[in-house]
Amino acid sequence: MSTVPGGRVRAGEGLAASPAQPSASSPRHSGLVLAVIVGCQLMVGVDSSVVTIALPDIRGALDLSTGGLAWVQNAYTLAFGGLLLLGGRSGDIIGRRRAFCAGISVFTLASLLGGVASDGWILISARALQGVGAALAAPSAMVLIATLFSGTARVRALGVSSAVTGVGGALGMLLGGLLTDLSSWRLVFFINLPIGVVILLAAPRVLPETPRRSSGFDFAGAVLGTLGLTALVFGLIRAGSDGWHDTLMLAPLGAAVVLFVAFVLAEERVPNPLVPLRLLTDRLRAGAFISLATLVGGMFGGFFFLTQYFQQNLGYGPLKAGAAFLPIVGTQFVVLRFAPRLLGRFGGRTLVMTGAFLMTTAMLWLTAIDPHQGYATGLLGPFLLYGGGAGLTVMPLNVVILGSVRPEDSGAAAGVAQTVLWSGATIGTSIMVTVFDATAGTDRHASLDGFAATFVTGACFGAIALLIALFTLRSARAPG
Repeated sequence: MSTVPGGRVRAGEGLAASPAQPSASSPRHSGLVLAVIVGCQLMVGVDSSVVTIALPDIRGALDLSTGGLAWVQNAYTLAFGGLLLLGGRSGDIIGRRRAFCAGISVFTLASLLGGVASDGWILISARALQGVGAALAAPSAMVLIATLFSGTARVRALGVSSAVTGVGGALGMLLGGLLTDLSSWRLVFFINLPIGVVILLAAPRVLPETPRRSSGFDFAGAVLGTLGLTALVFGLIRAGSDGWHDTLMLAPLGAAVVLFVAFVLAEERVPNPLVPLRLLTDRLRAGAFISLATLVGGMFGGFFFLTQYFQQNLGYGPLKAGAAFLPIVGTQFVVLRFAPRLLGRFGGRTLVMTGAFLMTTAMLWLTAIDPHQGYATGLLGPFLLYGGGAGLTVMPLNVVILGSVRPEDSGAAAGVAQTVLWSGATIGTSIMVTVFDATAGTDRHASLDGFAATFVTGACFGAIALLIALFTLRSARAPG
């Protein structure tokens, strides 16, 4: 990736153009192309959180136990996180548009199944199928941006995509509260149907198909990588619900370590690996991956506990709890409008460090929350900082990750990026749940000490990202 003195990444430089479009800045009908792609990102981002606020109503309607209710969330996370690497590489084999449309089809049908579910096991199965569809579609959406756009147009497209992905979690809280409060929890699934149908109708007309790569498929890597990720996500889910001392959590995490070691050894020996190890050994990309994981971990963990705080400590209903996240969504959208211009002027390292600092400050501010404070005095300030920080970090990190990969590695890079993002969310939330359980005392639902400790943990995630950006994103490279 091209840099200027001091390690600044200039917008549009080092972003390898697609071989089919070496000089074009954007495809024909670029607005429609981007709308179709970010429609997918919106569904995936929103679905990561839209069900959360509806869980109490789902429990009552389907008579679910506490464990069964947890798996309404966990089934999606497990399938999505476990299959992302495989989904990213599948598009290289069958074509990006085919993989994208297949994923959207599965996701849309699974949403319909979830909306009409009459029993808990049907809903949990539908959530798992949603995860499968998202794992197939999300990496292809990211790669389509990298291959169909070039130069500054790609930076702008990544900015829009990052905005939609970044605010999807918070927007899901708002939609979940609105739909549940005004009508029924079933609408949190049915809301995906019109979006999915529109995308499926438009995609074959506006998205060109990318070339298929006829090279051999890395079967061993696919099996080891998928099993390793599934074991990791399952172990983290178990740790988040039962604590890190749970013996049943240690087995899957131990298996994940063994499987990942075998995965690395296998990838070194095949000519066309599922994940080329050069993607992980590059200093810039490795730093971007770690920064992305830690920032997203703090973000989604924070959303999880803020939702509890609103409903349990402040007595907010679903709609009001969802609307409370609007300052984060709005500020992030505003900042992301200027992020491409700021990237060209100040460089990726400066933006990521500034954003991480703002997010860390916001988390530290949230440690002082008190139910006796009003929303404007206690929460609005940190929410504005947090939205601004998120807007400054996500897009530059995506530019770094996709900006210097070879065209043949774009699918793998997108799969790794999505895996890092959603695994980071699971890891961060699990760690923050453990911290809360250890500090909340007997009154777990109302403990301000528990909330304060979790937000300190979130601040540590932001500080780690800031330090990683300081020491890795400053690497300078020769232009071109």
